[in-house]
Amino acid sequence: MHEQVTEQITPRAGAAPEGTEQITAEQFAAHTSRIIGSISSVIDGKPDAVRSALICLLAEGHLLIEDVPGVGKTMLARALAASIDATVRRIQFTPDLLPGDVTGVAVYDPVAREFEFKRGAVFAHIVIADEINRASPKTQSSLLEAMEEHQVTVDGATHRLPDPFLVVATQNPLEMEGTYPLPEAQRDRFMMRISMGYPDAAAETMMLRQRETVNPLSAVTAATDAATVRQLIGWARRVHVAESIEEYAVALAQATRMDPSLHLGASPRATLQLVRAAKVNAALDGRDFVVPDDLTDLIIPVFAHRLLAARGVHRAGAQPVEAALNQIVARVPVPFAGMRV
Repeated sequence: MHEQVTEQITPRAGAAPEGTEQITAEQFAAHTSRIIGSISSVIDGKPDAVRSALICLLAEGHLLIEDVPGVGKTMLARALAASIDATVRRIQFTPDLLPGDVTGVAVYDPVAREFEFKRGAVFAHIVIADEINRASPKTQSSLLEAMEEHQVTVDGATHRLPDPFLVVATQNPLEMEGTYPLPEAQRDRFMMRISMGYPDAAAETMMLRQRETVNPLSAVTAATDAATVRQLIGWARRVHVAESIEEYAVALAQATRMDPSLHLGASPRATLQLVRAAKVNAALDGRDFVVPDDLTDLIIPVFAHRLLAARGVHRAGAQPVEAALNQIVARVPVPFAGMRV
């Protein structure tokens, strides 16, 4: 795994990523299977979490992992990073972390008599933002431009970030001491939010046996590299989305904005990211077209963290936002699943 950020950064705008013409469906399946296998060798019994991490990477989104300490949030992020031969940086978010530590700062060079930009930790293909909600809101917001535009602006100068670029952030539940809630604008930058959950008894027992003497990450070898990931992203971009599927995605988003149990509905960015994630989900299933199930299977991890329940709304046995999304899925008409036009 490279230690230094490469100087050559592939532009994101304009043409498709270099080399996407050569990849085939068989190659896409082979590469993604190797990545999943590499991550799963470290993360036992969490196939949905592993798949979500890969979807965010290939859909050019960002992943927020929220759960109590000690359930493998950071391990998942580090396993994903170790599975790809690319530049990786880990930022431990603390109350005294400054925005410049993340983005970089301009430092005066007395010899050259000019300011020189020193890159921050965000300049990497994969950035692990560990315990992001332990930093102040000002420091949290330093990631906004990077996550949305894949660039950093310091002292009026814009610096491009590497391509591909993925932020995998972990956070503890807000009820825990010393946490700051992420602003709505920053939550909206994350394509998906997932929880790890506790392992079952068998997986936890196996973990005790396997990790008594060795760190499982030390045995992880890169399953692919950044150039190949760009090819995989290019393949996923070409997955077909029928007009009826696009209309279905919009109908789901608009339903969240009109639901009386929700104070804040899904943004247009959420609709776009739901479709992008659905395209990768279809590709991982071996299809070159999206079906309605690709949207409904991902609507909770893509939409839920962006929504706010109306004040006073309580639902027995379920989180209010997730319950509202399940009801929306149940009542919004589903387009003909076999249509591919």
